[in-house]
Amino acid sequence: MKILSSRRLVLGALLIAAGAAGYYFYGAFSGLGTADKGKAKGGKPATPVLVAEVTTKTIPVTIRTIGTLQARSTVSVRSRVEGQIMETAFSEGQTVNQGDILFRIDPRPFQAKLREAEANLAREQSSYEKARADVQRYQSLSDKGFSSQQKYEEAKAAMNGLTASMRATQATIDLAKLDIEFATIKAPISGRTGSVLIQAGNLVKANDIAQPLVVINEIDPMLAAFSVPEAHLPEIKHRMAEGTLNVEAALPESRRPPIRGKVVFINNTVDVQTGTILMKAEFDNKDGFLTAGQFVRVTLEMNAIENARVVPERALQAGQKGTYLFVVGKDNTVEPVSIVPGPTFEGFTVVDDALALGTTVVTDGQLRLFKGAKVSFKGGAKDKAKDKDGKAKDGKAKDGGKPKEPGKDKVSDAGDRKKS
Repeated sequence: MKILSSRRLVLGALLIAAGAAGYYFYGAFSGLGTADKGKAKGGKPATPVLVAEVTTKTIPVTIRTIGTLQARSTVSVRSRVEGQIMETAFSEGQTVNQGDILFRIDPRPFQAKLREAEANLAREQSSYEKARADVQRYQSLSDKGFSSQQKYEEAKAAMNGLTASMRATQATIDLAKLDIEFATIKAPISGRTGSVLIQAGNLVKANDIAQPLVVINEIDPMLAAFSVPEAHLPEIKHRMAEGTLNVEAALPESRRPPIRGKVVFINNTVDVQTGTILMKAEFDNKDGFLTAGQFVRVTLEMNAIENARVVPERALQAGQKGTYLFVVGKDNTVEPVSIVPGPTFEGFTVVDDALALGTTVVTDGQLRLFKGAKVSFKGGAKDKAKDKDGKAKDGKAKDGGKPKEPGKDKVSDAGDRKKS
């Protein structure tokens, strides 16, 4: 019985060892098959992207900034005489012309002063006539020896004194007439009036600096003040020397087309704190559309770049080393290429000589791309790259034939370009 039990124990141990070995070899061979299968199917599928080619365009060079509209001239209307305002002859916000009546001040005190000065002048003229007759008489008597020379000189001095007094009185008359004229306040410039700050019935002081009667802004033409970086100053001065430097102004969130004008002022000093220089442009404003104090988007029109190499603006990507984009190679793999972007106009950005004409770049789908990633071309007539025969570069002919060899019509020099 002991021998039988020992045999059973040995047989059980052998069976256990055989099962373990079988399990080990089965797992090993099964894992190898899985690994081989994963290796065969482990390649990532091609990423669908939109592409475009490097082309040439004439790109106008512009300088864009933010400006503030200013009235060409602003006048705070004040009274030049003291008195009571009898009438306000305009409405608030009204457009007035130079010489239009704005206010009337009570002229009666000035008229009374004028009459008084005229009466004084008449009295002095009468005295002057008597003094002049005395001078003639004493001169005759002095010549004949019937009167002393002193009497003649005294009469002549009196006449000269009355002459000076009449001149002073005449000046008083002229001043009284001016006061009467100043009692009617007229618009010094053409423009739009603001709020009436002092109403009829109030007393006003002469030349009251603290309280003007109304403020008038000259709104046609209108000025826009803006600043540009000093780096553009040499080119701006060159353009100004050649002729007029055109500029456009557009109001934010306005559907009205931009208003064209011209630069009329360049400051004589660069702001050392900001590195900018102040400029002003003039715009016609006959309809009063522009208002002083508004913010406007200002665009300076500089020289245009002829036959500039451009790519769609959405192809550009920002990285740690600067701006780059993805270039599609012959085998439909992409490589990031660093570029120095230039001016942008109507969705196209100027690129440097690192990209040759016809180079295919990715314009959509860059988030899933990396160096060496495989790409496929998805639909979109505007973004699909075209070859010289007009066939779409999506790996298939237009007639739905067999797929082309990947990258057959791509540019051949993508690998030689500068890589980021």
